[in-house]
Amino acid sequence: QVQLVESGGGLVQPGGSLRLSCEASGSIFRISTMGWYRRAPGKERELVARIFSGGTTNYANFVKGRFSISRDNAKNTLYLQMNSLKPEDTAVYYCNLNSGVTIVWGQGTQVTVSS
Repeated sequence: QVQLVESGGGLVQPGGSLRLSCEASGSIFRISTMGWYRRAPGKERELVARIFSGGTTNYANFVKGRFSISRDNAKNTLYLQMNSLKPEDTAVYYCNLNSGVTIVWGQGTQVTVSS
Protein backbone atom coordinates (compact mmCIF):
# COMPACT_ATOMS: atom_id res chain seq x y z
CA GLN A 1 0.00 0.00 0.00
CA VAL A 2 1.36 3.38 -1.00
CA GLN A 3 1.81 5.96 1.75
CA LEU A 4 2.76 9.61 1.47
CA VAL A 5 4.53 11.54 4.22
CA GLU A 6 4.82 15.32 3.97
CA SER A 7 7.31 17.49 5.80
CA GLY A 8 8.70 21.01 5.72
CA GLY A 9 5.74 23.09 6.82
CA GLY A 10 5.95 25.73 9.51
CA LEU A 11 5.63 29.40 10.35
CA VAL A 12 7.27 31.93 8.04
CA GLN A 13 7.10 35.69 7.63
CA PRO A 14 5.57 37.29 4.54
CA GLY A 15 8.11 37.28 1.73
CA GLY A 16 9.85 34.24 3.13
CA SER A 17 10.40 30.77 1.70
CA LEU A 18 9.67 27.18 2.60
CA ARG A 19 10.34 23.87 0.91
CA LEU A 20 7.83 21.06 1.31
CA SER A 21 8.75 17.43 0.76
CA CYS A 22 6.59 14.38 0.22
CA GLU A 23 8.14 10.94 0.41
CA ALA A 24 6.26 8.02 -1.10
CA SER A 25 6.53 4.37 -0.25
CA GLY A 26 6.01 1.71 -2.88
CA SER A 27 7.09 1.43 -6.48
CA ILE A 28 4.51 3.41 -8.43
CA PHE A 29 5.84 6.89 -7.67
CA ARG A 30 7.77 7.20 -10.91
CA ILE A 31 4.75 6.40 -13.11
CA SER A 32 2.34 8.62 -11.19
CA THR A 33 1.17 12.17 -11.52
CA MET A 34 2.09 13.94 -8.30
CA GLY A 35 0.45 17.06 -6.99
CA TRP A 36 0.31 19.56 -4.16
CA TYR A 37 -3.07 20.77 -2.97
CA ARG A 38 -4.01 23.08 -0.14
CA ARG A 39 -6.99 23.85 2.06
CA ALA A 40 -7.20 27.23 3.71
CA PRO A 41 -9.49 27.78 6.70
CA GLY A 42 -13.10 27.95 5.55
CA LYS A 43 -12.25 27.12 1.94
CA GLU A 44 -12.35 24.10 -0.34
CA ARG A 45 -9.21 22.14 -1.13
CA GLU A 46 -7.57 23.47 -4.29
CA LEU A 47 -4.81 22.42 -6.64
CA VAL A 48 -1.52 24.27 -6.18
CA ALA A 49 0.72 22.48 -8.68
CA ARG A 50 1.23 19.08 -10.25
CA ILE A 51 3.93 17.27 -12.14
CA PHE A 52 3.34 14.44 -14.56
CA SER A 53 5.51 11.34 -14.80
CA GLY A 54 7.32 12.80 -17.80
CA GLY A 55 8.15 16.01 -15.95
CA THR A 56 5.55 18.38 -17.38
CA THR A 57 4.25 20.78 -14.76
CA ASN A 58 1.29 23.02 -14.29
CA TYR A 59 0.46 25.59 -11.65
CA ALA A 60 -2.50 27.44 -10.26
CA ASN A 61 -2.47 31.07 -11.36
CA PHE A 62 -2.10 32.28 -7.79
CA VAL A 63 1.34 30.63 -7.39
CA LYS A 64 2.84 31.10 -10.84
CA GLY A 65 6.29 32.64 -10.61
CA ARG A 66 6.50 32.02 -6.85
CA PHE A 67 6.25 28.24 -6.37
CA SER A 68 8.13 25.45 -8.12
CA ILE A 69 7.22 21.75 -8.10
CA SER A 70 9.81 19.05 -8.75
CA ARG A 71 10.32 15.35 -8.24
CA ASP A 72 13.22 12.98 -7.62
CA ASN A 73 12.19 9.55 -8.85
CA ALA A 74 15.34 7.95 -7.43
CA LYS A 75 14.26 9.08 -3.95
CA ASN A 76 10.50 8.67 -4.45
CA THR A 77 10.17 12.26 -3.30
CA LEU A 78 8.11 15.23 -4.42
CA TYR A 79 9.04 18.81 -3.58
CA LEU A 80 7.38 22.20 -3.52
CA GLN A 81 9.64 25.21 -3.29
CA MET A 82 7.59 28.18 -2.11
CA ASN A 83 9.04 31.68 -2.40
CA SER A 84 7.60 35.16 -1.81
CA LEU A 85 5.03 33.69 0.54
CA LYS A 86 1.93 35.71 1.33
CA PRO A 87 -0.49 35.52 4.27
CA GLU A 88 -3.11 34.14 1.88
CA ASP A 89 -0.85 31.12 1.29
CA THR A 90 -1.63 30.01 4.84
CA ALA A 91 -3.20 26.54 4.57
CA VAL A 92 -2.71 22.85 5.13
CA TYR A 93 -0.76 21.52 2.16
CA TYR A 94 -1.43 17.99 0.95
CA CYS A 95 0.58 15.73 -1.31
CA ASN A 96 -1.35 13.64 -3.84
CA LEU A 97 -0.40 10.63 -5.93
CA ASN A 98 -2.48 9.54 -8.91
CA SER A 99 -1.33 6.54 -10.93
CA GLY A 100 -4.56 6.35 -12.91
CA VAL A 101 -5.57 3.35 -10.81
CA THR A 102 -4.49 4.39 -7.33
CA ILE A 103 -5.12 7.77 -5.66
CA VAL A 104 -3.42 8.49 -2.35
CA TRP A 105 -3.35 11.56 -0.10
CA GLY A 106 -0.82 12.51 2.51
CA GLN A 107 -1.79 13.64 6.00
CA GLY A 108 -1.03 17.29 5.30
CA THR A 109 1.47 19.80 6.61
CA GLN A 110 0.55 23.21 7.99
CA VAL A 111 2.02 26.33 6.40
CA THR A 112 1.41 29.60 8.22
CA VAL A 113 2.53 32.93 6.75
CA SER A 114 2.38 35.65 9.35
CA SER A 115 4.43 38.44 10.81
